Amino acid sequence: MKPGIHPDYHPVVFQDSATGDAFLTRSTITSEKTIEWSDGNTYPLVLVDVSSWSHPFWTGNRRIMDTAGQVEKFHRRYGRRK
Repeated sequence: MKPGIHPDYHPVVFQDSATGDAFLTRSTITSEKTIEWSDGNTYPLVLVDVSSWSHPFWTGNRRIMDTAGQVEKFHRRYGRRK
């Protein structure tokens, strides 16, 4: 590998903002926030909106959409065709 052209690959903690669960992995992403991990070291912290702990596909929770309400909202906003 050529020296000086690759990004810094370092340990980073990713935390799910919905559930608070976190995991330590390696990444090239940087962050101003830090967290002290269970091993006593401090690592950069990256907050993510969705992870396998909160994603509906992995948790089995499905979101039920109110399609009838959406149709009525559309008709109120744009009217019905004649």
